[in-house]
Amino acid sequence: MDPQALWDRYQKYLCTVDSLNLALDISRMDFSDGYLAEMKPQIEAAYAEMAELEKGAIANADEQRMVGHYWLRNPQLAPTAEIRDEIEQSVAQIKTFAADVHAGRVKPPGAGKFTQVLSIGIGGSALGPMFVADALGQPGDDKMRVAFVDNTDPDGIARTLAKLKGRLTETLCIVITKSGGTPDTRNGMMVVRHAFESVGLDFEKHVVAVTMKGSKMDQLAENQGWIARFPMFDWVGGRTSELSAVGLLPAALQGLNIEEMLAGAAACDEVTRGTRTATNPSALLALMWYHATGGKGQKDMVMLPYKDRLLLLSRYLQQLVMESLGKRLDREGNRVDQGIAVYGNKGSTDQHAYVQQLRDGVNNFFVTFIHVLEAGHDTVEVEPNTTAGDYLNGFQIGTREALFGNDRQSMTLTVGQVDARTIGVLIALFERAVGFYGSLVNINAYHQPGVEAGKKAAAAVLDLQNRASAKLSDSPQTAGQLALAIDAVESVEIIYLVLEHLAANGRIKRTAGAFPAETTYCQK
Repeated sequence: MDPQALWDRYQKYLCTVDSLNLALDISRMDFSDGYLAEMKPQIEAAYAEMAELEKGAIANADEQRMVGHYWLRNPQLAPTAEIRDEIEQSVAQIKTFAADVHAGRVKPPGAGKFTQVLSIGIGGSALGPMFVADALGQPGDDKMRVAFVDNTDPDGIARTLAKLKGRLTETLCIVITKSGGTPDTRNGMMVVRHAFESVGLDFEKHVVAVTMKGSKMDQLAENQGWIARFPMFDWVGGRTSELSAVGLLPAALQGLNIEEMLAGAAACDEVTRGTRTATNPSALLALMWYHATGGKGQKDMVMLPYKDRLLLLSRYLQQLVMESLGKRLDREGNRVDQGIAVYGNKGSTDQHAYVQQLRDGVNNFFVTFIHVLEAGHDTVEVEPNTTAGDYLNGFQIGTREALFGNDRQSMTLTVGQVDARTIGVLIALFERAVGFYGSLVNINAYHQPGVEAGKKAAAAVLDLQNRASAKLSDSPQTAGQLALAIDAVESVEIIYLVLEHLAANGRIKRTAGAFPAETTYCQK
């Protein structure tokens, strides 16, 4: 395509939203001029479904739940006064609590103030808060330093606790779990509790809960006299919970502007409720995903934010997109194997990592560039009349051109700056794009049966480990012999793997054989 035709196409398909300080360029996607018109019936059906969802329709049919994360930033839209009041009271509680902590009105027994926050959660209870903390945090200026335990890896937890060494007396813990039964979060809490108790601190005087009212965690927090409890809602899924207490509480304690995050999301919702597709950036994103992947996940989504503060955006979007859209069955029960794989790092680091493959390798992806106009702290000239920010801008535009020159598709999302309002806009933008795409491909974007299957499988593994361990004696036995002893011969491989784990961690004795089947184990 000649330069003038490209320039004309850019102007024709550029979606500029002044109220959000945002623009979406889809001109480097290879859709035809008739594509948007062809997709009009499908996207209008998606608009209608979204409108019903926001009114309180049962959107998660598997669990008979409403899906109401849009109400979090505009409680007046909630379908009942009770839900509206719950949201407003939660935000007010968060703001009051954060102010009391910062002022020292809520404080630990052994120090004048809490200065550190340790957030314990996993998945949607961690990825959003971690993204926001990194994107908006300002070391040295934040009111409190925030750290995260987001896995059941004991070594990872130990590393996080090591950073808090000597400061546990000033550390406020947040345990985030919807039901209280998530093993990863429970394990993290138990290890952290032990760390507090090992230095003579009363864990209950250092911890708050974010959980469903009446859950196991809620009951535990009430019975043990934790400092405070904050609500999670049945109608908000983990991957869309950042603008609930899950994300707002750690952000408020860090000193971030949660009002601006909520305002940005609300403003984006207002725009993306519009049914004129050319001016709806969430709808355009969903339609470009559909086009690029053939509506069947045939290509990966590569996120390239040219801003260090947006490094964790791709990790956040991995869950939002992949957990929402990665579904084996459609809403009628037909096998469709849907989903879009998401990966990314940041520009221009990617320039020296995998952009080589993006340009010259297998063409199995499409790129979303995130372009931030305001460079920030960009006063030093690294060359005459050229700053480091100029280079970053040049790399982003140049990479876009280099990819297009080799028939690689991309779109560019431009924002003015990275601030609390912009982060709220981005969260809302992608949340609605995911919802639209789910409608386009006829899947339930609001449940996660694969996650639940994985949890059940893990529980079965731990059951086998406990049963096999109970049969260990001073006499060496193979995995096969132990499998026979516990009537689980069909699971001999799993038993071998858990025995290897126990032996590697010094909990049982192992004698290597020539083959796995000949390796023996016994009590130490």
